[in-house]
Amino acid sequence: MLVSEISYGNWITHGSQVEEDAATACVQAALDSGITTFDTADVYAGTRAEEVLGRALKGERRQGLEIFTKVFWPTGPGRNDRGLSRKHIMESIDGSLRRLQTDYVDLYQAHRYDYATPLEETMSAFADIVHAGKAHYIGVSEWKAPEIRAAHALAKELRIPLVSNQPQYSMLWRVIEAEVVPTSEELGIGQIVWSPMAQGVLTGKYQPGQPPPAGSRATDEKSGAGFIARWLAEDVLTRVQQLRPLADQAGLTMGQLAIAWVLQNPNVSSAIIGASRPEQVRDNVKASGVKLDADLLKAIDEIVEPVTERDPAKTESPAQRP
Repeated sequence: MLVSEISYGNWITHGSQVEEDAATACVQAALDSGITTFDTADVYAGTRAEEVLGRALKGERRQGLEIFTKVFWPTGPGRNDRGLSRKHIMESIDGSLRRLQTDYVDLYQAHRYDYATPLEETMSAFADIVHAGKAHYIGVSEWKAPEIRAAHALAKELRIPLVSNQPQYSMLWRVIEAEVVPTSEELGIGQIVWSPMAQGVLTGKYQPGQPPPAGSRATDEKSGAGFIARWLAEDVLTRVQQLRPLADQAGLTMGQLAIAWVLQNPNVSSAIIGASRPEQVRDNVKASGVKLDADLLKAIDEIVEPVTERDPAKTESPAQRP
C-alpha cells in the first residue's frame, strides 16, 4: 500500500479543539493538497474524532483514500472497554467502522502494547479482522523493537500483513533510531510518525523568556498543553530559535523544515500533521518532496543535540492495561 508523504491526523483537533466546520475545512484542504492518508483513533475526543472524520470524508472516492485508526485506550467505563483483548478488539473495530462510515479501514493499529493480554490473542483477533475484510493491513504504535519483532513473526504465521509502526519522531525526539528503525528496516516495516514538529515547538512560535502566545496549544488544556510542556524549557526554546537561519537558508518555514527533516529518514513512510486552520495544512504540505543536503542536516544536529532525547527506553507502553 502506498501512502502520501504527509498524512492528516485529528488527534487533538476534531471533536475537541476546533468546531466541526473548521475540521471539515481542514480535511478538504488536505484533499485539495494531495493528501490521501488520514489517521485517527477510537479514543480521540472520546470517539468523536472518528465521527467528524467520517462525515468530512463522506462522498469521497473510498478507493482513493487510506484511512487509519487505532485500538487500545479506554473508550468506555467497563473493564473490557480497553486494551488488546480479543473482546475489545472485535467490538472496537465495529464501532470505528460505524463512526467512520466505511466498510473497512486500510490500516488498523494497536495504539500501545498490552502487557495484560497474550500477544497471540491480540494477533489472532487482528487476523480475523483482516480475513473478514474489515482491515487491509495491521500496524502498531509506540512498540519496542522486540515487541515489533514478536508481532511480525506471529503475523507471518497468521498470513496477515503487519506493515507499520506509529512512533513519536522529531529533531528533538529520536528514541526510535537506535533499535526500532533498524528492526523495522530488517522486517520491511515503515514508520508513520507523529508530532514531527514537537507539538508545535519546532515552528519557532514559542520564544524563550516569553509566555506562550495566546490561543496556542500550550495555553489550551483541550489541545494538548500537557504534551507540549516538556519542550518549553528555556534551553530547548533557545536552540530551536537557532534553527531559524537554517530554515531561511533552505527557503522553508521552520515548520516545513521540521517535517522535511523527519522525511529524510528512509524508514519514515509518512509524517502526520494536524491542523486547526486550512492554511496550516496548505503550508505544511509543502515539506513533501523537499531534499535537505548533508551540510544542513549536520548543522541541525549540532544545534539540537544537547536537548535531543535518544534513549530507546523512552519508547514504552503502560505497564498495566489502561
